[in-house]
Amino acid sequence: MTEFDLLNLKYHHLGEARQDMSRLLKERPGNLSLPQSLYNDPFLFRVDMEEVFMKEWLFVGMTCEVPTPGAYMTVEIGQNPVLVVRDRDGEVRAFHNVCRHRGSRICTGKQGKVANLTCPYHQWTYDLKGNLLFAGTEMGDSFDKGEHGLKPAHCKTAGGFIYVCLAEGEPPEIDDYLDTLATYMEPYDMENAKVAAESTLEENANWKLVIENNRECYHCSGSHPELLRTLLEWDDTNDPRATPEFKALCERQAAEWDQEGIPHKHVEFGLRNRLVRMPLKEGTSVMTMDGKPACTRKLGRIQNQNLGSMRILHLPNSWNHMQSDHAIVFQVQPISAQKTLVTTKWLVHKDAVEGQDYDLERLRHVWDQTNKQDRELAEQNQLGINSLAYQPGPYSETFEFGVINFLGWYSDTVLKNLTQSAL
Repeated sequence: MTEFDLLNLKYHHLGEARQDMSRLLKERPGNLSLPQSLYNDPFLFRVDMEEVFMKEWLFVGMTCEVPTPGAYMTVEIGQNPVLVVRDRDGEVRAFHNVCRHRGSRICTGKQGKVANLTCPYHQWTYDLKGNLLFAGTEMGDSFDKGEHGLKPAHCKTAGGFIYVCLAEGEPPEIDDYLDTLATYMEPYDMENAKVAAESTLEENANWKLVIENNRECYHCSGSHPELLRTLLEWDDTNDPRATPEFKALCERQAAEWDQEGIPHKHVEFGLRNRLVRMPLKEGTSVMTMDGKPACTRKLGRIQNQNLGSMRILHLPNSWNHMQSDHAIVFQVQPISAQKTLVTTKWLVHKDAVEGQDYDLERLRHVWDQTNKQDRELAEQNQLGINSLAYQPGPYSETFEFGVINFLGWYSDTVLKNLTQSAL
């Protein structure tokens, strides 16, 4: 079989994969896990990447990671290298990290700072707004630099979070969520924070299993002893498992938060985004082994150390915990049908000093352990799903409603985007 025949076969399979994806999602019962192929088939994974990760808004990092003009960071979205940079006007921008000459990556490091963006291959140079400044005299007199600027990606920021969308046309609407996020994040002043620690775990599991595992705490009592020293297994007073004692704690702490002007009410934007502040266990203030602050320097204008955890959900690739003294943000990056990278970042006030204001091990311990435990759960889940014996199983509407909601969002989003792609 020739290379041309293999290419035709590939596109034939991708066309069939789109049809299969549409059929499987339309036929699936909403209270069951997904059919096996949606967790392990490489062609259906390709559809996921094209219809979700290349068309929806993705969390890629924090604005404090590009604090000054010329500071940049890079991220991979599937096979698409993306560059995020702060320009000289202070605006955070995103570009495809691809030189307009012969396609080489321009910024090869994970982070850095530059005066201009120069491709290491042939030194084509772009300014921080993506305009081509220099291509050498070898291109001839008729060459128009104005037609060869970097290709931009949609980029928006709010409350210190950076979101990027690779959609070729208009991206999905997200401004209502971002406006609310900015309000809820105002007390933390994340522009004046810094990343104190970062970890990336490679998980041998489909990205949807990683998100599913995060969207329920049904497994927590059997798997997360460190986390449950401070975290309650529910995150809403409407949760049917919420006790009268928990509801009373919420009322007491909400009164304190109101006095300090700290937003806390549960807000949702469809099934994609959710913000809610919930207390931790009574007598604890942050997610550490003893429940006491990990950093003596609080974030932003915060005075009250008992802010619990403000939980921010952004589908398809992020969940976050904002606390009085530090924040923890999570980013999910699909690699293949059965491989996913999960990056965790711990953030503190930019002036906090390691060894003086915070101890790194103490800051990280709970979520380092929790992430390892979750990796094991997701990988064992994947191995079982790969079996001939697997068939979609029922979710608990009481304990696993978050998973039901995630897969509802996922199904609706893929079907919507597949329909638009066919037009």
